[in-house]
Amino acid sequence: MKTRKRILVMVSVVVAIAIVIFTYRALEPRAVEASSVEVKIDNFSFSPASVRVKAGTQITWTNRDDIPHTVVEENKGFKSKVLDTDEKFSFTPTTPGTYNYFCSIHPKMTGKVVVE
Repeated sequence: MKTRKRILVMVSVVVAIAIVIFTYRALEPRAVEASSVEVKIDNFSFSPASVRVKAGTQITWTNRDDIPHTVVEENKGFKSKVLDTDEKFSFTPTTPGTYNYFCSIHPKMTGKVVVE
């Protein structure tokens, strides 16, 4: 009887682990299959704050705030001019990696681009 309970518990644990792994993979962000992606700058934030794209995808930031902002990659991979309301900045990454960026005027504004 104890052996059956142990087997039942082990099978339950294996099933639970499989469900967690499947759910995690289903929710994991995938690279966007598009030629371009839009990031909105509004209310002192980048939206979406994180994007995952394939190399060669153009990313365009549009300032929708009434306040000027910039888009600056922390390793100087890209840098916009100061963007006034409705102005845009585009960057097309060709090298896979993670690009963390921020607004140089408001450094607490941060975002991330993951390129596959």
